[in-house]
Amino acid sequence: MPLWSGKTRGGVTGYKTFIFILKSFGLGFAYFILNFVVVYFIFTSPKSIKAAFYYFRNIHKYGFFRTLFFIWKNYYVFGQTLIDKVVILSGLKNKLHFEYEGENYLHNIASDKTGGMLISAHIGSFEIASYLLKRIQTKANILMFEAEHENIKNFLSSVYKDMPANIITIKDDMSHIYDIKSVFENKEFLCLHGDRFLDGTKTIQMKFMGREARFPVGPFFLALKFNIPVSFVFPMKHSKYSYHFYATPPKFYYQERQNLKQRDFLVSQIIADYIGAFENVLKKYPEQWFNFYYFWERNKD
Repeated sequence: MPLWSGKTRGGVTGYKTFIFILKSFGLGFAYFILNFVVVYFIFTSPKSIKAAFYYFRNIHKYGFFRTLFFIWKNYYVFGQTLIDKVVILSGLKNKLHFEYEGENYLHNIASDKTGGMLISAHIGSFEIASYLLKRIQTKANILMFEAEHENIKNFLSSVYKDMPANIITIKDDMSHIYDIKSVFENKEFLCLHGDRFLDGTKTIQMKFMGREARFPVGPFFLALKFNIPVSFVFPMKHSKYSYHFYATPPKFYYQERQNLKQRDFLVSQIIADYIGAFENVLKKYPEQWFNFYYFWERNKD
C-alpha cells in the first residue's frame, strides 16, 4: 500500500538558490543548472527511485534503459515545474505561454454561480493551474495537507506578488470542513488532489492503469455532500516553455436517497470517472506524475 508521509521533499534553500539564478541569469540557465540538481537527488533518494523504477517498468512496461531515461526525465520535469511556479507567481519576466482545453466548462460553472470542485493529481503543476484560474471570474481555494504547505509557505509568501488562490490546510481537528463549507456557500471553486492519502484515511480500492490501487474517499465524498459540479483538471507542461491546461465537462453526482449503499456507489462512480480522466492524461505525459512512492498493491510482484 502507499507509504506517503504527507511531506514533500525540498526546502527553502533550494528555492532561494533558484530564485537568485532566475533573477540573475534567466529561466534557460536555471533549467541548465537543474541537470546537476537532478543527478544529486537521484543518488540521494533511493526509496523514491525504486518507486519510480517500479512505475515506469511495471506500470508502463518500459524497457530497462527507457525506464532509466524516464526516471531522469521525471525528476527533471518536476524541477522545471517548481521553477516555473516561482517564476509565474513572483512576477519574474519569462517566456512561458499557455494553452487551454475545456476552459469554457469552468467559465460555465462560474456563470451558473453554483460553486464547483476541481479535482486534479500530483501531476503537472497545480499551483500554475491556480494562477490560470485568474481567467475565471470566481475565487479559487486550494485544499492541501498542512505538512506540505508549512515547509516553505513563509518564504514563498515573501516572494509571491499575488497569490491567485486562498490556501486551506487539512488539519487533524477537522476545522478545515468549516472553511470548505464557506467556499461553497460563497459559490467559489475548491481545488484539490485525489491521488494521495495518509495512513488511517478512508480509502477505496480501484483498478488504475491496469492494477489495483487505493484512492482516498474524502475528496470525492465532498462533491456529494455539497451537491456541486465536479471537473477534473490537469495543468501539464507541454513543452519547454508551454503548458496545456485540460478540464473535463462538469458533472453533478446527486444522491437521491440518504443511504450508505447509494452514497458508496456514487463515490465509487466519481472515482471511476476521475481515474478515466487521469489515465488519459498520464498515458500522454507519463513522466509528469510526481508521486515518488509506491502507489499500487504489489502482492503479485
